[in-house]
Amino acid sequence: MKKICLTVVGLYIGLLAAFSQNKTDSTHYKNRKLTFDEANLVTSYYKQDGNNSAVTGGTGTENLNDISTSFDVKLNRWDKHNRKHTMDIELGIDHYTSASSDKIDPKTVSSASHADTRIYPSLTYSVENETKGTTLSAGLSVSHEFDYQSYGMNVSFAQKTHNRNGEFTARLQAYLDDLKIIKPFELRTAAEQQETHESSYPTASRNSFSTSLSYSQIVNERLQLMILTDLVYQHGYLGLPFHRIYFNDASEGVENLPGNRFKIPIGIRGSYFLGDRFVLRGFYRFYHDSWGLDAHTANIETVVKLTPFFSVTPFYRYYIQSAVRYFAPYSAHNPTDRYYTSSYDLSAFNSHFFGAGFRIMPPKGVFGMQHFNMLEIRYGHYNRSNGMQSDIITLNIRVK
Repeated sequence: MKKICLTVVGLYIGLLAAFSQNKTDSTHYKNRKLTFDEANLVTSYYKQDGNNSAVTGGTGTENLNDISTSFDVKLNRWDKHNRKHTMDIELGIDHYTSASSDKIDPKTVSSASHADTRIYPSLTYSVENETKGTTLSAGLSVSHEFDYQSYGMNVSFAQKTHNRNGEFTARLQAYLDDLKIIKPFELRTAAEQQETHESSYPTASRNSFSTSLSYSQIVNERLQLMILTDLVYQHGYLGLPFHRIYFNDASEGVENLPGNRFKIPIGIRGSYFLGDRFVLRGFYRFYHDSWGLDAHTANIETVVKLTPFFSVTPFYRYYIQSAVRYFAPYSAHNPTDRYYTSSYDLSAFNSHFFGAGFRIMPPKGVFGMQHFNMLEIRYGHYNRSNGMQSDIITLNIRVK
């Protein structure tokens, strides 16, 4: 499997490098046909474990492995009014295996949710008017896996200030989702237990709408700041039908959550340049939602340029949240409660995420391949106060 992945990466670099040979080197001529600008290959391996699986009522293995790969190609052109048109085409593929999801039907050796593949293509088209300092963009996306289908759309507008030191951005997004109602096996009717074809499962809708606003400002030659906020509204089936609930009278049910959720995160991001070799980046966000969850996120990372072409980026993120008002652990819910969940993602906890990235951008290209202009590897370790831990390693290749 490792040899196959390396072969695919090699072919990807070779083909895109060959394609990019058609790109003109002239700084004066602006092509009015769509031409190759850059491409990115990002692939990662993620592994987690813990003992608070929502599939088994808040206790049990959370073991999960995920391999994710995305291909991103950017094409651009200039029209007769000197506006820059950019088309961004992306294809993502995730494949995971989950021990906890396999407990949906504990009587089988392996259920349909033990392993799944998610495919999510997207297309974004933008038009930038450099003279007016404006950018308009629109995008479409699709995501499909065994029990989930999502359709997304977005539009955005950006306006730079007169001196080009500031920029305001507004973005509208909508996701229209359908999910299959796959209950734990023991909670299905006799007829439902006999059905095994995926088309036999009933479905429910879940829709999400958001408005994102941000303003960035170059304060001086060393400091840049950005303020950002999102207004998010979700409506529909917001729980998961295979999350079990064990009540305090020994009865069993499935997670039940309100059909509406309103989220308000507000954040500030900053970058400070300490000479030519050091960049400090910081981020803070406060989050509140209508389910009673409050959270704080603080992140800091430092870019250290060991040479003009090689940099190391250590990072650390601290996160803390309160529980939603509907959470209780295993066997603690009252069967008379209106809403209930034992998902520890909605419990009170704090977490730490830390690691480092390594990036090389040699002037003659990575391994002497001129158009293979960037290679980055990042590793991060995550641990949560309830015992869940995870590791992720990511490889990013850019051809330009």
